[in-house]
Amino acid sequence: RPAAAPRVLCHHAGSAGALSGIRVAIPPDLPPDAFDGRRRSAVITDLGGPTMGTSWSARIVDAPADAQAAIEGVLDAVIAQMSNWEPGSAISRFNRHPVGTWMTLPAGMMTVLRAGLEIARLSGGAFDPAIGRVVERWGFLPHSPSPDLPVPSPWRAIEVEGERARRIADVALDFSGIAKGHAVDAVAEALRALGARHFLVEIGGELRGEGVKPDIQPWWADVEAPPGLAVPVLRVALCGLSVATSGDYRRFRMAGDLRLSHSIDPASEAPIANAVASVSVLHASAMLADAWATAITVLGPDAGMALATRHGLAARLVLREGQSGVEYMTPALAAMLG
Repeated sequence: RPAAAPRVLCHHAGSAGALSGIRVAIPPDLPPDAFDGRRRSAVITDLGGPTMGTSWSARIVDAPADAQAAIEGVLDAVIAQMSNWEPGSAISRFNRHPVGTWMTLPAGMMTVLRAGLEIARLSGGAFDPAIGRVVERWGFLPHSPSPDLPVPSPWRAIEVEGERARRIADVALDFSGIAKGHAVDAVAEALRALGARHFLVEIGGELRGEGVKPDIQPWWADVEAPPGLAVPVLRVALCGLSVATSGDYRRFRMAGDLRLSHSIDPASEAPIANAVASVSVLHASAMLADAWATAITVLGPDAGMALATRHGLAARLVLREGQSGVEYMTPALAAMLG
């Protein structure tokens, strides 16, 4: 586990209703093509629909005629590759594939697997893309739990070679902490391939903005805050930037009177119980922002924010303290406030 370090920056927030002030975060550098092809007379088209158990939306300047179909095609491909809820998906087939036997994976799934294994390495396993067997035990996946004891550090039981991968123990891939971010990036890449340069893409609260609006304003987005905790608004200029949030209120299930967070700590093999209400990460890649937010959530305010600081991440963590909350920011995010 990464060593704990002093908390970086904190603001105490009261209970709901005590909200005051709006902070504005602007990235220090804009992409060189941020204003390419911008026209004040351009029109923004709003698109959207259901996907991945949630919804997607896109705001596109001068939207290509086939943008909706292209986006839906990308999202259908992500589900076909990475949904544990689809028995015929590539990830489900991989998890059933004989241990020790190589399987060729689709390019998108291989991209996510390689990224997930790298974040697992950098986070000391706090993010683990192969934690599926543990997740099954807690009832967050559609499969019956394995009777075998979980494998320690399951990500280490995945081997990758070229475009193929294999399990060397009975572990299961679960991309729930990274797939939505990847989907956002994949949609953005598809839009750019169609010629779009200025757009905002959102899937289930994960966002990525490219370019600017016709009035030269960036794509402004308020970072998601935990319901019931009055954290001052943090408004971010998404220009060549993504934001992803992991929160204990987003996905959970009830076991009697006990509320179980979907975020599993690989070390304890149990839902987190560290009072972290939410973690938001800003990054050029929505996929990496998604995975880092999960890792920081699992590690908690000390070790998690120390990890984020070491890697130069712009991150915010909100910790529950009774009916109020405490907000922490990394230096990289604090510097964006100006």
